[in-house]
Amino acid sequence: MSEHRGCELPEDLYYDLDYVWVRPEEDGTCTIGLTDPAQTMSGKVQYVWIKDAGTHREWKKPMARLESGKWAGGIPAPFPGVIVARNETVLANPNLINIDPYHDAWLVRMKPDDPAMALAHLTTGSTAQEALKAWIERYGVQCMRCQD
Repeated sequence: MSEHRGCELPEDLYYDLDYVWVRPEEDGTCTIGLTDPAQTMSGKVQYVWIKDAGTHREWKKPMARLESGKWAGGIPAPFPGVIVARNETVLANPNLINIDPYHDAWLVRMKPDDPAMALAHLTTGSTAQEALKAWIERYGVQCMRCQD
């Protein structure tokens, strides 16, 4: 895993280069969560609301909403699809997003409407790494973990 200004940037994920990471799963679904730089920018997450399983979301429409001491807003779906699972652990403990954004704090699992096109608007590999580093520099982010 690479790191830039304290921000963890896993090389094997896909990114929307704003808020979310996406991990394709073997069953055709995708696990989606908030990136380390995005969780740092938001501050300590105090409230999470996630659409119910079975809900269809269009590309860029909110699939979740976060509130922190510094920010409140929607988390956009990275592709059109149906939410097949939401992370109940994060709903019960929103601060987990600030502690483990790439593992225990995933937000939703979605089944894309068109699996062949689901990742078309996302970036991965060295292109994603360079773009995320530029994003971190542009916003002056220094990542850290907010513990209770």
